[in-house]
Amino acid sequence: MNNLDIHTNRHPIYEFLLIVIGTLLLAISINVFFDPMNLVIGGVTGLAIVIKSISLDVLGFEIPIWLTNIAINIPLFVVAIYLKGKSFGRKTFFATVVLTVGLYYTEGLPLITQDILLATVYGGIVAGVGLGLVFQAFATTGGTDLAASIAQHYLRHLSVARIMLFLDGIIVISGAFVFGPENALYAILSIFITTKIIDGILEGVHFSKAAFIISDEYEEIAASILLNIDRGVTGINGKGMFSTRDKQILLCVVSKKEIVKLKELVKEIDRKAFVIVADVKEVLGEGFIEYKQ
Repeated sequence: MNNLDIHTNRHPIYEFLLIVIGTLLLAISINVFFDPMNLVIGGVTGLAIVIKSISLDVLGFEIPIWLTNIAINIPLFVVAIYLKGKSFGRKTFFATVVLTVGLYYTEGLPLITQDILLATVYGGIVAGVGLGLVFQAFATTGGTDLAASIAQHYLRHLSVARIMLFLDGIIVISGAFVFGPENALYAILSIFITTKIIDGILEGVHFSKAAFIISDEYEEIAASILLNIDRGVTGINGKGMFSTRDKQILLCVVSKKEIVKLKELVKEIDRKAFVIVADVKEVLGEGFIEYKQ
């Protein structure tokens, strides 16, 4: 993500709270779940967990995660500002600072579980909620996001997302070498859970169904849907390329529980109707999720 300082009409305090709460949840997931179980889920904090373990073996003392996080991110921000200007990533800089403070103050929190599977699942959930809130504020927590953005400045044939995937992959693999392949497998599971939670927060969890209906009885079908399900129906002009006849395509978006009834209504009117049902992740507007003011 090159620059997440996107201007919105949301109050700055609201975004400030999202970043603070999100980064604190992420810090808790790292210090309570991931670090104690040696789960390296990518990012600078994942690298910090590896460095913490290696420093104990090599130097005789542990380099704390919060220190590695800020030590790596500061030079990245300096380079990013030099390449992209002073306005680059102000929210991300704030999120990185708050995350570092959160990592420092949550370092001594007691362990909730010593079961690595429970740590994997609940760590992924807490981290996903935290990162989801940060992304809602159009910010990131720095780290590989910044490194990928800088690298993409020179490697323009590669996308930021692809570079991030490569960098995070290296970090996860390094965790496999230090803590063993089994821990890496748990870490990958946690990454999957985190990603799903983030998607749920950003895209919504109120999944709906979109039905495209092609039938000669389109008027009767539309009237039946309006009467029995109380959902709007849109007619789209189309043409059958085989028959060369003009067709009216009905589009109707319904909830998951209503799709069964819709199919039954269509079946009762025209058993030869052609119906396409597709998943819809988010629907904004009357009857679904209202637009936020």
